[in-house]
Parts: sequence; structure tokens; C-alpha cells
Amino acid sequence: MGALTGVILGALAAYLAAWYLGIGGVEGNMALLLMSATVVTGAYWLADRFWFAPQRQKAAEALASAAAKRRQDLAQMGISAPDQAQSEADVQAAQAALLAPPWWLDWTAGLFPVIIAVFILRSFLFEPFKIPSGSMIPTLLVGDLILVNKFTYGVRLPVFNTKLTDGTPPQRGDVMVFRYPPKPSLDYIKRVVGVPGDTVTYMNKQLSVNGQPVSKDAMPDFFDEDMVRYFKQYHEDLGTHAHAILNDPDRPAFIAGVDSFKFRENCNYTIEGLTCKVPEGHYFMMGDNRDNSLDSRYWGFVPEANIVGKAVMVWMNFSHPKRVGPFN
Repeated sequence: MGALTGVILGALAAYLAAWYLGIGGVEGNMALLLMSATVVTGAYWLADRFWFAPQRQKAAEALASAAAKRRQDLAQMGISAPDQAQSEADVQAAQAALLAPPWWLDWTAGLFPVIIAVFILRSFLFEPFKIPSGSMIPTLLVGDLILVNKFTYGVRLPVFNTKLTDGTPPQRGDVMVFRYPPKPSLDYIKRVVGVPGDTVTYMNKQLSVNGQPVSKDAMPDFFDEDMVRYFKQYHEDLGTHAHAILNDPDRPAFIAGVDSFKFRENCNYTIEGLTCKVPEGHYFMMGDNRDNSLDSRYWGFVPEANIVGKAVMVWMNFSHPKRVGPFN
């Protein structure tokens, strides 16, 4: 078992190294990795509990019985036994050595309680994410560490993403994490601006939903520390969410570089922007940094099956600790 465990741990280490270093085009899948680790360590934990541990216990009890019988036999033959306290200490030390699990159980069964706790927490309750880009500025900054609620929109089976409970459908204005439709191995985060059946219009940098313009009130300019420049900032009310958005006056309203995507026929592009009819079971997503966001305007709608969860709070930003807390 030690050799087999060594091979398993070696394969895991190689996979993690290839993932981290980007060797051979390996793309990490944390959900699959955690589920596999839970299954493997769980199998070792069960084997230890019902086989290996009882065998170690039997060996320890046999050692104690043999030591007691030896003392009894010596006494019957009139032979003085060695120091009693020292003898018992030696037996106890030998028993402890027999009861201790080998290294390969320490690194598998021993880790099972921690791994399954992380698996359950991450898969069904909350999952941490790090914001890698500025597409959601000013709501979320690069480096924000956020928590994503995994049950609001319905509990899903990890890896397979099969929905187990219905939950509450995403609402306009929600900040949602989802699997990027052109490449589902990537997680994206944007704001829901259109739900199934909505007509979303973004013309001359003005958002309208079902023919109703979304409020856009001027705020003080936003200074982007990374780009070292100011952007126009506006207050927007979308659904029940009041938040800020950015616009770059130097960027044209025309949407260039649009991909070919499913339900592309639902969208009409002009030099001033676009109008899209959101199909059933899909959502239209946009970043709050409106002129610096690769979103549904470019690659289309997010199917319901791609939903990961609702972003609810920043739990840490090491460069801006005061940002910790919920957001809209």
C-alpha cells in the first residue's frame, strides 16, 4: 500500500506542478481535484477504520498478552522478573509504535476530515475567488478576495454542475460568477443586466432594459491607481442594486471584435451600440467598468447551466484592507 500511495501522491504533485507552471497545457479544475481527493482519502479512511486500525489494535493486544504470559511463566519457574515498571513502560512504547498508522495512512486517511470539510464548504456553501482584472471596477478592484454564495441560485452537484435545488433565480443587478461560455474551464464575474425574456439595449453608453433607461447619475470622477488616470463615474440603479459604473469618454460606443455565438441572431449591432433579446434560460452580463469589460456584448449570453454562484462580499484585499465587507 505504501508504494501505491506513493504513486498516487506523486501523480497529484505532478498535476499540481503542471497546473501551476502551465506545462503541457494542463488546466486546473479545483472542483474535480477536491472531489477526487475526497473520494481517495475517504476510501483510505474507511479502510483504516474497518481494517488497518483493528489489525493494529489486535497486534497491540497480542503484544500485551504475550508480555503478561511471559511474566507469569517466569514467576512459575521461580525466575525473578525484570523491573516491573520498566517492563510495562517498554510494552506500552511497543504498543504505541504498533498502533501508530504508517506514513501512507497519515497522508491519506489522516487528511480526510479536513478535505471533506473543505469540499462541502466550497461545493455547497461558499467558494473564495480572487478578482484578476479590472472589468468590475469600481465595485470590485484587482486583488479583491471575494466570497461566492453557492446556494442562493440553487445547490449544484460539483464537477457535473447538476442542479439539486431550485433556489432563487438571478436578478437584475446581481454580481454573478459563471463559467465563461467560450471556455467553460474559466470562471468569470460580471453583473446581471438582463434576465430571460428581457430586451437589453446599450446605445451611446446608456443602458436600457425593456425600453426603460436605467438611471445614470454623474458622480465624482474615479481615479484608477493602476492606470494612473481618471474615469467618468456614474451612479446606477439596476433592480434592487445601487452601484457605480465607469465610462471612458475616449472609447467609442461602437462594439468591435464581436464573436460568433449561440443566439447571435437575437442581437442587433449598430455603430451606436446594440440591442439583444435574452433567450430563455440565459442571462446578459456586463462589467461595471463598461468600456473595459469583455462581456455579453462580445461573446453572448450565459446559459443557466454555467452559473457558479452569487458574489456577496470582499473578505480581504491585502492592498486595501478597508474594502472588507458586502457590496452591491
